[in-house]
This record gives sequence, structure tokens and C-alpha cells, in this order.
Amino acid sequence: MSATTMNALELRQCGLDFDLQMTKHPMPVPQENQLLVAIEYVALNHLDARFARDGFSLWQYPHILGLDAVGTVIHAAKGVFPSQGSRVLFNVSLAEQGMLKEYAVVPNYAVSEVPEAVPSDIAVALPNAGMAALLAVEKLQLHEGQSLAINSAQGAVAHFAVQYAKLKGAQVFAVAQKEHHKRLTKLGADFAFDCDAENVCAQIKRELGPGGFDCIINTQGGQTVAEDLTRLRFSGHMACLNGFQDINTDLLFEKSPSIGVVSVEGAWLANSLCAQQHLRFMGEQLLSDVASGQIIPPEIKQVPFTADAVRDVLTMMVDKACPVRPVVKINR
Repeated sequence: MSATTMNALELRQCGLDFDLQMTKHPMPVPQENQLLVAIEYVALNHLDARFARDGFSLWQYPHILGLDAVGTVIHAAKGVFPSQGSRVLFNVSLAEQGMLKEYAVVPNYAVSEVPEAVPSDIAVALPNAGMAALLAVEKLQLHEGQSLAINSAQGAVAHFAVQYAKLKGAQVFAVAQKEHHKRLTKLGADFAFDCDAENVCAQIKRELGPGGFDCIINTQGGQTVAEDLTRLRFSGHMACLNGFQDINTDLLFEKSPSIGVVSVEGAWLANSLCAQQHLRFMGEQLLSDVASGQIIPPEIKQVPFTADAVRDVLTMMVDKACPVRPVVKINR
């Protein structure tokens, strides 16, 4: 390849104004067991919006956003798989420069090869949210007949969690704004409750009974974890996606819960090769399940590779759930 530079969209500093600028960067050079990938699509996640606004402790500015990408391998060393010409999907480290750029080098052990049946713009919407859902279901040790509640179920993780929970044979209770109920029940939720309704707790008790949920996926974090614990049965399981504040000791003794924290990015931040390979396996599962029709992918909206377009999406994602996933099309 003759090009010596590439375009990249940089965040010059954190803040609500999302100070983005298109810049030129040197072409990356792959090392042993790395692939040189021509990026085709990059998905924008709520993590991108949150940390673009608030900053992240390991970032140096300017910083390139974008954790999930699909592209075509244009260089792989002899004997390194996937080979040149393969279409690959991958999630990258939050601590490193992201994927809103034309080319990237990625470790071969962390990519999933995309089957022909799955378009690139659909594939790129799978990793971050889909992997979080798979990890949550795994931590919950969910099995047939159990009840699962998902709070803030209008979000991207819930889109996958509802479906994977139903594949496990669970009874799914989704708590979300009313406008999302039809989509959630179509995905398989047995019950959908309006989180804005004053009597939501009474509605839940009427359908569930007094015992509480067997499992809960908490997507909000903070004080909502303690609130969800009051709805959990004794010795139930909870998966938390956004951390939590101090929990009253009396409540912990009363519920004796098993609480697991879900972090897709932990595979990279902990520098765990085994966990990074697990990301690849989960990527392969998501792609296979979408290709077979077992999992319905989220609806997507293509976004131009420009500072203005990406800034508009980040501004929208800061305070609003995004069931239609924005994916940036990287044009050269």
C-alpha cells in the first residue's frame, strides 16, 4: 500500500462541547501477530459519549474515540490468521487510541471473522453491548424457569440480554419507558413495565408475587443498585454494568445477594490475554447467532465520518438511550 498517512477524528479535550477535529496521522505498521485493518465501520457507544464528556484517567489528548470496529485485513504476516482479505470484527481497549480512523493495527487473537451472511454495518453494532449482555447472563448463572428483571431496558445491552435470557428459558421482566415496550416484547420480554409510572412497584409485585426476582441486570449503577436489591429474592443474583454506591449493610444481610460487576473493557485494562481471547469467542457467538437468526440485531443508522456528524451523535447519546445504533461509515 502506497499511502503514508491516514485520516483520524480526534477529541482534543473532554467536555460537553465534544471538541472533535479531523487530522492526519502516519499509517500504522503491524508488528508480529498484528493485523493491519482497513476500517469500514465504527460503532458509537454510550461509553464513548460519557468519557468524551467526562474524560478517562488513562487518556492523553488528543484522543481518538471508538471501541467497536469492522474492517478488512490488508496485511497479515505469513502464517498469521485471519489472513489478508478477511473481514474482521473487534473491540479495543478503552485505555488506548480508538478506531475513528481509516486504518488500525489489532492483535490477531482478539478479532472475530465476520461470516458472509452478516453485513459489516450490522456486525459492528454487536460487540460492546452484546458482549456485556453475554457476560451478565454468564455471571447470573441464569437457567430455565428463573425470573430476570432488567432495569433501564430501553438500552443496547438489554436488547441482547432479553434475547439471550429467553434462550436460557428465563422469564424476563423489562423496566423501560412505555415507548420501548412493543420492541422489548417483540424481542421476547414476558412483561414490560413503565419505569415512569408511579405504581411500577405495585405492578411488579402483582405479576411476580412477594418473593422477588431470581436475577436482576442493573444497567444504571449508583443508587439504583440498592433500589433493585429490594426487589431481589433472598440469595438472588445481580449483574451490575455501571458500578454502585455504598449499600446499606442491613439490606445486604437481609438479601444475601451474589453481586457481579460486568466490564467488557476489563479484559484490556487488566491486561488479561485469556479475557481478550474470550472477547473473540463472544464476538464469534454474536455473529453466529445473528447469522442463524437466533438473535435479532439492533436497528442501525449510518453516520458520516465527519466531526459535525459524530459530535451530534455524542450529544444525543449523553442523556438518551439509543435503541437505534449509530455506526460511522469510514470513507477514504
